[in-house]
Amino acid sequence: MLSLKHSFRMAVGSISSSKLRSALTTLGIVIGVAAVIANVSLGASFNQYFSQEIGSVGNNFIIIEGKTSNLFHDNEMEVVKNTPGIVGVSPLSQEVAEVKYISTKRQIAVQGVSEDYEEVANIQMESGTFIDDKDKYMAVIGHDVAYEKFDRKISDKNTIELTFTRPSGETVTRQFKVKGIVDSPETTFVQSGIEPDERVFIPISTMNEIMGEDYYWGFFAAATSLESIDSVTEELDKRLARDLGVPFRDLDNEDAKPYSLMNQGEILEEVDQLSGALGSLLTSVALISLIVGSIGIMNIMLVTVTERTGEIGIMKSLGYKNYEVLSLFMVESIVVGLFGGVLGIILGVVGAYVADSAMGLPYVFPVDMILTGMLVSVIVGLLAGIYPANKAARMNPVDALRHE
Repeated sequence: MLSLKHSFRMAVGSISSSKLRSALTTLGIVIGVAAVIANVSLGASFNQYFSQEIGSVGNNFIIIEGKTSNLFHDNEMEVVKNTPGIVGVSPLSQEVAEVKYISTKRQIAVQGVSEDYEEVANIQMESGTFIDDKDKYMAVIGHDVAYEKFDRKISDKNTIELTFTRPSGETVTRQFKVKGIVDSPETTFVQSGIEPDERVFIPISTMNEIMGEDYYWGFFAAATSLESIDSVTEELDKRLARDLGVPFRDLDNEDAKPYSLMNQGEILEEVDQLSGALGSLLTSVALISLIVGSIGIMNIMLVTVTERTGEIGIMKSLGYKNYEVLSLFMVESIVVGLFGGVLGIILGVVGAYVADSAMGLPYVFPVDMILTGMLVSVIVGLLAGIYPANKAARMNPVDALRHE
């Protein structure tokens, strides 16, 4: 009776006798398993990275933008604020102004906001404090504005000069004292109206006074939780539509509404879909290597069967059953696949770590991929060995002994 242990020892001996050939045979499995594991790990790292990026923009945020000017006023502000599930809201207005510090002038986006913007947009201060609704000519500047835009660094309590151009063409210049500097967020996510690094923030009442306007560009709101954000957005949509006279039948028609809504959950879902599609594509490409690797194993096992035809004949003449010969070659095929799988897992883990580090991504490695990689390599070896092992098991002992 040929035991599994004995079959394993014979398989290892056969593989060891042709080290170079065995190494080349396992190469396809190594590359395939490594590519699958690295791609899955990179996909998980990208997902976590973008989740962190989007999360740093705000807490369960909802962005409401008007498609036309003079659409949102204090009444719409109250509608948003009083919507169930909304825990904070800041009106928004934005203009590009000429910012002068000492003798240097730069064109910079200036955003009018309320004091609630600090919380709903997850603003972190490096120094000083954020603007207050009672402030008038006070400004909070982004990290890049403070340290990179001008010839000399700006600190809080310095004075900057802002020049705005009204729709009529008239220019208005005002002096603003820097009240604080926004800490550079650990994000490179850029979404119109919410990336703070290169902006100047002033009270929205001051901006409207300077521009001679009484309306808002939009609102930046926060929901109670990410789980409830879709239902809160839907309720907010209904209330704004009713307030602005949008017919109920046009609620689902984005082109018919004079405003647009976007929330954090929708962005995360789009990122998940994009990451999933990219991961599937890369994994599909990696699977080609596994197919090539399985063909390589099948080919080498067929060669092994041919080389050991005489040995097979002796085994069968000594009373070995077909299934014992079958198991001997199946075990050898599985060992080749498993060996390639182990090397592939190691290479995939190291490769994913190096890639994540090079791209500045958080290292995320699903532990279950180790088991998956082992299982895949065993299955590949099993399937690749079926035909050669079956061919060996079905040999006629007399014909096998005559083989030279």
